[in-house]
Amino acid sequence: MAWNVFKFCTALRALGSIMILVVIGIVGFTYYAVVVANYGPALLLGGFDSFVAILVVALFHFLLIMLLWSYFSVVVTDPGGVPPGWRPELDIEKNEGNQPVIAEANPAFSAGGSSAHGVRYCRKCNQYKPPRSHHCSVCGRCILKMDHHCVWVVNCVGAMNYKSFLLFLFYTFLETTMVAVSLFPIFLVFFTDGDEDITVSPGNLAATFVAFVLNIAFALSVLGFLIMHIMLVKRNTTTIEAYEKHTTPNWPFDLGRKKNFEQVFGRDKLYWFLPLYTEDDMKRLPALRGLDFTSRSEESEPLQSL
Repeated sequence: MAWNVFKFCTALRALGSIMILVVIGIVGFTYYAVVVANYGPALLLGGFDSFVAILVVALFHFLLIMLLWSYFSVVVTDPGGVPPGWRPELDIEKNEGNQPVIAEANPAFSAGGSSAHGVRYCRKCNQYKPPRSHHCSVCGRCILKMDHHCVWVVNCVGAMNYKSFLLFLFYTFLETTMVAVSLFPIFLVFFTDGDEDITVSPGNLAATFVAFVLNIAFALSVLGFLIMHIMLVKRNTTTIEAYEKHTTPNWPFDLGRKKNFEQVFGRDKLYWFLPLYTEDDMKRLPALRGLDFTSRSEESEPLQSL
């Protein structure tokens, strides 16, 4: 049985609050290095230098706004909990379709193809569990389409905030990459032999050096997570399901790249890069709410009946 890394880590709730301050601190430090110390003053120089500074400052602020919007959307949005008194549509007393009542202790069922229709029960919450939901030991409740508990956002990543989390990774990668590229010329000043071309104060130069190293490190690390989650979206699975998926050769919720993408980002293209959904998408795509997921067998039923 896999070891639950959160079993003895309820202190992660307090740690998460500190991590929010760390994120704000890194953003503030980077803002100082890019805008205050370097490209802000360059706006007054005129000519090509001012033109470059305008582009850098404008792009920096746009990506920063999108990053913070996505980040705090993950922080404040409920990932999705099981509604009080929720019961599966199957007749539990009669156990229609001979579907077994499966408890939390059976991980194979959680990842198996039968989980699309079987009845699942959480012994910790003393309630029935919708398909693809998992119990979070840190939050102390079952989360709809739970991906993982993230200390960086002091929240679980689930059905209702997974899109915001992916956009947070996306905009963080773009922002940190842009910062690293824009600070690279100043970073090279550390390796120059003479002092005649150095116009940056020692303090600002040190801040630039640290900001460059931090942002290049974050860009590389976030890129790995972003690629991993792109692959998960492509297969319509979560981090937890991908870990358990070795028990099932055919994943029942893989509906093809297009439909898998829509079950996370919606169908309205204008909202794909915004951490929110249209009301129309919320009505047309029940999977966005985390309670009702279409399986491949259900997709093929209408075709078989023709």
